[in-house]
Amino acid sequence: MKKVVVGMSGGVDSSVAAILLKEQGYKVIGLFMRNWDSSINNDFLGNPDLNNDICPQEKDYNDAKAVCKKIGIPLYRVDFIKEYWDDVFTYFLDELKKGRTPNPDIMCNKYIKFDLFVKEAKKLGADYIATGHYAKIKDGRLMRSHEHNKDQTYFLSQVSKEQLKDVLFPLGDIKNKQEVRAIAEKYELVTAQKKDSTGICFIGERNFKSFLKNYLPSKEGKIINIDNNKILGKHIGLMYYTIGQRKGLDIGGTKDKLFVVGKDLNKNILYVAEGENNKYLYSNSAILENINFNCDERPMECTAKFRYRALDVKIKLEYLDNGNILIKYNDVKAVTPGQACVFYKNEYCLGGGIIKEVRKDNKKLWYLL
Repeated sequence: MKKVVVGMSGGVDSSVAAILLKEQGYKVIGLFMRNWDSSINNDFLGNPDLNNDICPQEKDYNDAKAVCKKIGIPLYRVDFIKEYWDDVFTYFLDELKKGRTPNPDIMCNKYIKFDLFVKEAKKLGADYIATGHYAKIKDGRLMRSHEHNKDQTYFLSQVSKEQLKDVLFPLGDIKNKQEVRAIAEKYELVTAQKKDSTGICFIGERNFKSFLKNYLPSKEGKIINIDNNKILGKHIGLMYYTIGQRKGLDIGGTKDKLFVVGKDLNKNILYVAEGENNKYLYSNSAILENINFNCDERPMECTAKFRYRALDVKIKLEYLDNGNILIKYNDVKAVTPGQACVFYKNEYCLGGGIIKEVRKDNKKLWYLL
């Protein structure tokens, strides 16, 4: 009997993943990861859970224990608090310091869930590891899940071919979230109606502005209309804004809606423009760095997502001598430095890169970092 170690998060998805694997005849073992400690990590400002009798991580662990007991599998626990800080959270903070918009969930998958977790699972004798991600593996290739609305291959874009070698995604063919919850209800699991986790990976919901004050000093600066160079107000710190953002600018009196279109880190200026179709929101090429392919294919053309919920866009790829990739596309709105550009070919996810530089007509956009 093949042994599978499942990443048990204390949520309904990983709970049902374990059930499905057990039903398929695997010997299933649960492994819970604790990656964040609020007291050790100075997580006080913006933390809504400080006065709770039990912290969310311990509540999740208790839920994972209850699920494993109910379905009859053992549960182990491992702490990666230091490693998460060093490999994921430090990256997150460094990117924010540069004025970019990072995605810590992607790096969490790369360095924690599909690296350190796998090593721990192997110590338990795992033939395979499994998670509650909505994705598929077919013939060693990463594919979108059946439920496209929940598909999480975007967040797996930095996971390597080798890391995906012995991975199972039991939820890949699930029709919808309701089906997941129905399975959990059938087994009378405490997680059946548990709210999905949101916020930063393994940290949870936070008041973002207050939370960042624990780690980064904020500096007020000018908000300038890029079309006429008029000063419209003050921003509270460039790290709190992302390209394409409309809400939270606290500026009135303009004819049309205002959108964030750029940042000048040296001058501490936030640039905005009126109208959701303003030319400053659009680009048609970008430079990608930190390239990862999870397959042998190196396409010259494919589609890509620039954000998790975005639609696929047709792109052309030019492989540069320094290992980066230049991609070209028809005008796309709010392509953002620091975010992931993820490659797809039909249902297959090929990997991706991190957006380093955004361009228009082969020229770097001066108002984008």
